[in-house]
Amino acid sequence: MRIIAGEHKGRVLKAPKGDGTRPTTDRVRESLMSMLASARGGFDGAVVLDAFAGSGALALEALSRGAAAACLVERDGAAVRVVEANARLLGYGSDRARVRRADVLKAAVPRMGKPYDLVFLDPPYATDPADVLALVARLAAAGLLAGDALVSYEHDAAASAAVDDLAASAGLAVATRRAWGDTVIDLLRPDGARTEGAEPPATPHEEETR
Repeated sequence: MRIIAGEHKGRVLKAPKGDGTRPTTDRVRESLMSMLASARGGFDGAVVLDAFAGSGALALEALSRGAAAACLVERDGAAVRVVEANARLLGYGSDRARVRRADVLKAAVPRMGKPYDLVFLDPPYATDPADVLALVARLAAAGLLAGDALVSYEHDAAASAAVDDLAASAGLAVATRRAWGDTVIDLLRPDGARTEGAEPPATPHEEETR
């Protein structure tokens, strides 16, 4: 894995060993970052939560592109050590990249001084979408989400219908949906919030499947 763009473009990142994590491919990550840049007008100044950090590639990519700070949460100890090593490799201290070992579905999410503008959700595909979106609802209830926050949720395509129903119940709207084979990424936002450049969810024939 490499940082795709920004101040650390081309820098190689480590990945956790074994099958306990499922890193987002460079191609999907590049498309995701383009979606986010279009939806929010770039990354400058964003406060980021990477709730299932894995290697930390998503949050570290956002930092490279101008995000102000990121909290990277991961429950696996070996993966946490990889995240810490990747942050050090890029020269980020705890003021820019705060790494925590925790299960975000059970533990409180750390505060970063300001609400999160951007949340990455890339859990194992077997994770119940109800649990994932309940996490977003908890963040909002605790005042940890900015009013115009964007939430990126990567999940199996088979879960799309459930995500639609659960997002509505959690007060979220699907701003954009893109698919790459069985991988789907939804950009969610608080229902009623305006997101510059956001697109309506794609219909099945509009989704990217190459």
